[in-house]
Amino acid sequence: MLQSRALVIALILLLSTTLPEVQSKSLFEKDRRDWLAVPEAVASYFYETVNKVSPKVSQFLLDTVQSPTVIAARQRLAKEATKVSIMFEQLIEKIKNLWYTKVLGY
Repeated sequence: MLQSRALVIALILLLSTTLPEVQSKSLFEKDRRDWLAVPEAVASYFYETVNKVSPKVSQFLLDTVQSPTVIAARQRLAKEATKVSIMFEQLIEKIKNLWYTKVLGY
């Protein structure tokens, strides 16, 4: 029972991002838009540690994470982080173009 709860919380916290994927990719790779993967992985490790020490506290954390308010906030944060990431990538491309055309003269 506790193992299935731990699995549920890990899936919720990681937003469909697996831990090996988080560890294998750099945050600065070009098509890396899941900026929340690292905080979600940290939250998952935190939950697993708390679950080993106190299952009651881990159940409280699970209930809190599954509340509609927290879910709505996480979805909003993910949406805004994606927007910011796309804008940042566009800014980097503009800076590269300026560098190549104005400074290097290509």
